[in-house]
Amino acid sequence: MTTTSELQTVLTVPARFRGPEGSANGGWIAGTVSEALHGARPDSAVEVTLHAPTPLDTELSLRHLANTATLTHGDKLLVEAITVAEKLDVPDFVPFNDAAKAEGGFVGLVGHAFPGCFACGLRGPGDGLRIFPGPVPGTDLIAAGWRVPMTITDADGTVPGAILWAALDCPTGWAHFGPGEFALLGRLTARIHRRIYPGGTYSVVARAAGREGRKLFGESAVYETDGTLVAAAKATWITPARPA
Repeated sequence: MTTTSELQTVLTVPARFRGPEGSANGGWIAGTVSEALHGARPDSAVEVTLHAPTPLDTELSLRHLANTATLTHGDKLLVEAITVAEKLDVPDFVPFNDAAKAEGGFVGLVGHAFPGCFACGLRGPGDGLRIFPGPVPGTDLIAAGWRVPMTITDADGTVPGAILWAALDCPTGWAHFGPGEFALLGRLTARIHRRIYPGGTYSVVARAAGREGRKLFGESAVYETDGTLVAAAKATWITPARPA
């Protein structure tokens, strides 16, 4: 007979990793919860559903049981992650110089609903990731040239996987948004193929993948400068309900 044990830890999200004011960046918290599944099936994609905004600077319970991880605040389920056998479609590679040029068209520079966002917000260099995806001429893609800050490493000098999840997150929304528009991340499925390194340069690419009612769908990828795929994701965003 075999038994399955549950692992439980306390997680507190520092305010640095915010998305909308007062709550965690969706990609970062999705990646943080997904890391609890490492060792289950590390070769698999992980699907993370965000059931409610994750509060900042608050003690939360992170539980891992078999192929599922959950984040809760008291009895309230915030985030749930599961391993999935799924092949993710990826946007085409955009060379780093072209991706960097596209940043000039980032509509968030005109109007940004969450300027303090860790991933795509207008924060100081080294504080946020400053990923500003703009349209790539002649394509249906948006892209940014990402320069990984030296200030986001763990104590051992490695860049946490949650940082990659954050980089994959916001561009899937900006593939839909105009200036000042926004939605909230509902689900993010990602697969990490390679590590990234502090000070490294990467292309972040995304595209819109459809819309259904209030749901927006997007796909994203991070590439090394030679076109090697680092990570891929697909996302579902939920737009705010219109007032009656």
